Amino acid sequence: MGHETQTAKLHPAVKIAVEIGPLAVFFLVNSRYGIFAATAAFMALATISVAIAYVLTRKLAVVPLVTCVFVLVFGGLTLWLNDEIFIKIKPTIIYGLFFAILLGGLAFGRSLLKLILGEAIAVSDEGWRILTWRWGLFFAALAVVNEIVWRTVSTDTWVTFKVFGFLPLTLAFAIAQMGVLHRHGLDQD
Repeated sequence: MGHETQTAKLHPAVKIAVEIGPLAVFFLVNSRYGIFAATAAFMALATISVAIAYVLTRKLAVVPLVTCVFVLVFGGLTLWLNDEIFIKIKPTIIYGLFFAILLGGLAFGRSLLKLILGEAIAVSDEGWRILTWRWGLFFAALAVVNEIVWRTVSTDTWVTFKVFGFLPLTLAFAIAQMGVLHRHGLDQD
C-alpha cells in the first residue's frame, strides 16, 4: 500500500495573517517610505506568504498564487521602470482576469468557482452557477472601481482604499451571498 499525503488546513488566524499581512505592510511602508518601498515590501511578503502557506499545507492555493505572480510582475515593472502606474493597475487586471475566468467558465458550462471552493462549500450546481455569476460581476465592478480610484485620487489615498476599501467590500459581498448558500446548500456528512 502506498502512503497518502494529506494536506493540512491553515488555522484561521494564520490564514488571515498570510492573506492580509502583505497588504498591511504595503500600507504601513507606503505611509512611511512611499509607494516604491511599499511595492518592494509587498512583493517580498506576498512571496513569503505563499511559501508559508505551502510549507504549512503542502498545497499551493490558486488565487494567492496567481495574485503573488501578478504582484511580482507588476511590482517588478513598477520598480524597474520607476512608474507607480503598474502597481496601481494590478488590481484592475487581477479582478478583470477573475471576471473573465469565472464567466468564461460558465460560457463553457463549468463553474470554476466550484473548482476553487468546492471542498469548503457544499451547494447545488444551480447555487454554484448563481455564485459564479455574482462573483464574476463583483470582480468586474471592483476592476472598474479601482480604475476610477487610482485615476482620481493621490497615491496615498489609493493605497488606503486598496487596503481598507477592497477588503471590506469583498467581505460584505461574501456575507451577502449567505442567502444563496442557505437556499442551495447541500447537507454534508
